Amino acid sequence: MPRPLGELEDAVMTRVWQWNRPVTVREVLEDLRGERRIAYTTVMTVMDNLHQKGWLRREQQGRAYRYEPVSTRAAYSAALMNEAWSASDNAAAALVAFFGMMSPEQVGALRDALRVVQVNGVRLTGPEER
Repeated sequence: MPRPLGELEDAVMTRVWQWNRPVTVREVLEDLRGERRIAYTTVMTVMDNLHQKGWLRREQQGRAYRYEPVSTRAAYSAALMNEAWSASDNAAAALVAFFGMMSPEQVGALRDALRVVQVNGVRLTGPEER
């Protein structure tokens, strides 16, 4: 299971996920510099670490690497939620508490997701939801 990304790792991965194409360290650096002072070597180290951890794959192009994500942000978020839920000693209570924290927009997204998801061939919504 993935551990949560650190603050700078998340900032880098956010850009890679948003661009949805292979990117260079220089591209990420230039975008990050809009928010903070940061060195090229820092971004290069973070991206290399993300590659070593399995978050990014890379291909050498000339003297530079082009990096792309191994999975989507949605898959990362889902894995974190699953890990947190699995750590609970009362899964039903954890879900009730989680649902109680949801905004109306999140509740709508949950309803939409339940309409399309099937687990082991069984639709998760009842007949009234169809």
